[in-house]
Amino acid sequence: MTEISSITPAHPGSGGESPTRESRAKKAALALEASFLSEMLKSAGFGSQVSTFSGGAGEDQFASFHREAIAERMVRAGGIGLAEHFFKAMMEAKDGT
Repeated sequence: MTEISSITPAHPGSGGESPTRESRAKKAALALEASFLSEMLKSAGFGSQVSTFSGGAGEDQFASFHREAIAERMVRAGGIGLAEHFFKAMMEAKDGT
């Protein structure tokens, strides 16, 4: 799997692409993958606990923070490859190809 940080345009500087647009696209792609992973962890029941001290709205709130943090770490560790596809789609959408 190709890391998103290693993805570069075919012809740097062609098409008037600025590095800030590319870096924003990378950041958005990584955030989208992290959001997806967080929702998948939630659906899988990650973070839910069943014990005498569990339950309540507070636990649900903190469990979501925990899932988001885990998802972000998963993405930093390479993720599942969605960010790469999101990034390519964003860059192609600008080029119209």
